[in-house]
Amino acid sequence: MAFKIEVTESKVKAEKYESLLPQIVALIKNENNLIANLGNVCSALKYSFESFIWVGFYLKCEDNQDELVLGPFQGRVACTRISFGKGVCGKAAESKKTVIVENVDEFTGHIVCDPMSKSEIVVPVIAEGEVIAVLDIDSGEYSSFDDTDKKYLEMMIENIKHIFSEK
Repeated sequence: MAFKIEVTESKVKAEKYESLLPQIVALIKNENNLIANLGNVCSALKYSFESFIWVGFYLKCEDNQDELVLGPFQGRVACTRISFGKGVCGKAAESKKTVIVENVDEFTGHIVCDPMSKSEIVVPVIAEGEVIAVLDIDSGEYSSFDDTDKKYLEMMIENIKHIFSEK
């Protein structure tokens, strides 16, 4: 079945998210495969925002509960494993809070996977009080992410996190 994502051409970021998020929910509604759903979520996000150069999920390792392993993504080759507390993804996983970095070069402990990345947002996926994954988005522009991204990406995670228990 073909599914087309149509995002408003608005320059207002909130309007883009408001257009996109219901479509993402509809896109994954009738599929119960975690990998397929995460792949489509990544694609929908990456190709809806021009500055997003990498969008992906890191999943909590089953064999090491203090580590994240690369999941579905859209973008250039990425780091495979990240320990809790290390880099932006690890900090978000450890703190269980969204982390926004305006300039990755100024983030102590940043893990360079793609030198084209200039700013980053990482949103944890939490179920039953535990981080089970993180959504990582990199931009090729400095200061790309703000409270608008945080609000809508956290809202999206809340609306799709049920797919992690359907695997």
